Amino acid sequence: MRKKKVLMVVTNIDSMKGVHATGLWLEEFAVPYIEFTNAGYEITVASPLGGKSPLDPNSLVEEIPAAWQSLKEILETTENLSDAVKDEYQALIIPGGHGPMFDLATDDLLASTLQDFMEKNKLIAAVCHGPAALVRAALADGTSILAGKKVTGFSNEEEVAVQLDKLVPFLLEDQLKKLGASYSKKDMWQEYVVVDGNLITGQNPQSSTLFAKTIIKELNA
Repeated sequence: MRKKKVLMVVTNIDSMKGVHATGLWLEEFAVPYIEFTNAGYEITVASPLGGKSPLDPNSLVEEIPAAWQSLKEILETTENLSDAVKDEYQALIIPGGHGPMFDLATDDLLASTLQDFMEKNKLIAAVCHGPAALVRAALADGTSILAGKKVTGFSNEEEVAVQLDKLVPFLLEDQLKKLGASYSKKDMWQEYVVVDGNLITGQNPQSSTLFAKTIIKELNA
């Protein structure tokens, strides 16, 4: 049996408007990566510029599990997205952290790749601020890939709670709704994942494990 191939797309951004350090949220990358490895998947990690995907310092505050340590090295040398998309993948996975709000949300190549995945009914999954990467993507007729889709993502309340609502370029919950998505959420910091066809979204870092297991369940179905 051929290994399933998944593409994980991560941010290159290390600050919000130059005043607040940010990047990739380690848990949202590490938990799915380890779950995918255990499931026998072949994983490519890419970013818009290639090279380093900075980690949000706040995701490193607690003691990092030993299994996550080696993954930090992978994030030093990500592939350039323009090279990675030439391959064939069964799923495209987008972890969060605030970084994606600034680069993945505006990247044309990622938007066109998401369009291709959606039109071919290939699995797309994004967690926490990862769904920000979906806001630019549209189908051939110009309709947002989010229109009519059931989704979740980092909530307005959670953004206010971490006191970053004034630094983000948009509130994710509001933007998802604006694009015609049917957004739902649980209370702050509660595990929550939504599946709608080939689209899987998770609300927050606490959803990382359920998010990863849901992807595996759908890919192996």
